[in-house]
Amino acid sequence: MKLTFLGATGTVTGSKYLLEHAGKKILVDCGLFQGLKELRLRNWGKLPVDPASIDAVLLTHAHIDHSGYIPLLVKRGFKGKIYCSGATFDLCSILLPDSGYLQEAEADRANRYGYTKHKPALALYTQKDADKSLDRFKVVDFDKTHDLDNGLTFTLSRSGHILGSAFVRVSDGQTSILFSGDLGRADDPVMTPPAHPQPADYLVVESTYGDRLHRDSNPPDKIGETIRNAVANGGSVIIPAFAVGRTQTILYYLYELKKAGAIPASVPVFLDSPMAINATQLLQKHKNEHRLSEKLCADVCQVAQYVHTAEESKALDHHNGMPAVIISASGMATGGRVLHHLKHFIGDARNAILFTGYQAAGTRGARLVHGEQEIKIHGRMWPVRARVEALHNTSAHADYGEILEWLGHFQEPPRQTFITHGEPEAASSLKMKIDDHLGWNAVVPDYLQEVEL
Repeated sequence: MKLTFLGATGTVTGSKYLLEHAGKKILVDCGLFQGLKELRLRNWGKLPVDPASIDAVLLTHAHIDHSGYIPLLVKRGFKGKIYCSGATFDLCSILLPDSGYLQEAEADRANRYGYTKHKPALALYTQKDADKSLDRFKVVDFDKTHDLDNGLTFTLSRSGHILGSAFVRVSDGQTSILFSGDLGRADDPVMTPPAHPQPADYLVVESTYGDRLHRDSNPPDKIGETIRNAVANGGSVIIPAFAVGRTQTILYYLYELKKAGAIPASVPVFLDSPMAINATQLLQKHKNEHRLSEKLCADVCQVAQYVHTAEESKALDHHNGMPAVIISASGMATGGRVLHHLKHFIGDARNAILFTGYQAAGTRGARLVHGEQEIKIHGRMWPVRARVEALHNTSAHADYGEILEWLGHFQEPPRQTFITHGEPEAASSLKMKIDDHLGWNAVVPDYLQEVEL
């Protein structure tokens, strides 16, 4: 087999790995690049492999940095099947059309208000393109071996990151390789823990938090304190949250806080993201993917008022001047309805903006967390007067300690471990830790690097 790294090298976005064997080309993950402009431009360039020549796509999970390029892959000629778990398909059915819609909306807004160098600005792909790509999906079961022809097989096992997330193991009968996708956490309050790794000759492992440990803190304490302080000042709290995974965890914490009386029961919670609403409701469909009982799951799903229409969303910015908690996507403030709420609330010192997860370099979220006093939204600079807070222990990604613990379950070390899906410092740090603690042969690959397995 030959492995080529088409994404997630030196960055946490754009996950794509090309496997070639006996004339077959298999793409593991098919994500969009996000964040820095130089990365986003890769989405518009020609893929290093002809989409029409790819035989199949194997998805670890539904997050856009792992699945968001699929509509463009299909648009540019891919005719094969996209294999994934049932929950991943359900989530992609939400996320991909939403991604297309947001890109169309952003292009339209840029054209209407003139903040674009392109005449006209275009969407990378449309909602219609995304809907069409869903026809190529094929749902497969966890923990069963599935054939890909020419002697190739693959297996999915649960990774504990979000609903449907999986480790993907590919084998040609002689050599095997395991892709971690995004590795979940053993003590996540909602998701079930990651499965122990299957034996593999080669390993591709993520390193989002390869240079740090999640702080020994209690996230509900921070959430409760932020809400209480804002409410005491007559302000509101805006929570940019990833629609899939993080939003559901935040809802769980808010339910626990209200139940304990740690935040005022009278303060309304609004979930303003159709995508997040749909993803939250999937918790009740995929009951074997998480820890919540049926009743607790229903209670958590009902802690927020769901905001469906654009008109309802706009009304939140004029909620009679009363304090509220508004959860809205996207989690890094790169797009979506949360941008409109930020424009309205970020200039008032009574309010708070609470980020709940990793902020990739170049995103608005990263700039705000790092203390920028002005932020550009929809072509205009907005002063930052609201208090900006960040939670550091709600991530659905394992930290380096948890990664090392998971790696420790390998009965035999892989011949080689490839460290991807991390900023350069995080990937290099994880490599050193694997060297020091396990003595494995670990490398950090470069973009477009090819390796014979």
